[in-house]
Amino acid sequence: MTTTQRIGLTGSIGAGKSTVAQLLRARGLTVLDADEQARLVTQDPETLTLIEARFPGVVVGGRLDRAALSARVFGQPEALAALNAIVHPRVRERMAALEAQAGSRVVVQDVPLLFEGGLDAQMDAVIVVDAPLPLRVGRVMARSGLTEAEVLARDARQLPADQKRARATVVIDNDRDLPHLEAQLDRALRQLGLGG
Repeated sequence: MTTTQRIGLTGSIGAGKSTVAQLLRARGLTVLDADEQARLVTQDPETLTLIEARFPGVVVGGRLDRAALSARVFGQPEALAALNAIVHPRVRERMAALEAQAGSRVVVQDVPLLFEGGLDAQMDAVIVVDAPLPLRVGRVMARSGLTEAEVLARDARQLPADQKRARATVVIDNDRDLPHLEAQLDRALRQLGLGG
């Protein structure tokens, strides 16, 4: 049986991790998205029952009211930890199953809170996508309608970008245009032995 090389992909809010994930897929790599799996997990009736038991009123008509849940856990470390204890093991289980099904030599796991969840220890290498804070804040405000204060609050709940950079195998700076980003990605893939 061939061993799968597991690459972690992460970055602070607004850094451009999703763009890099798309570029990796375009280069033929298998990319598994933890956020997508979390959305699927939180549609599962068993998971919804557990979430509703811990946070009464956030499941309406068999569907998760994400805004209501977010309001209950945001800025509440104990509540967030309780939610993560329900969701994260199920997401990890799904990611492992998808990795096994993929049968690829290399699998990229796109995990926003890779370091925060201690998942970097399970990776053979970690790619961190980064950009200066003002640029990241502007990107998130433009796409989400959040205020600057809301984006900064979300950023503050993640591991600081400089710490992510220090723990990365390779860093991709997404502070210019797409051709510059692609050139950096290709260089990073060569550095990891994954590109020509």
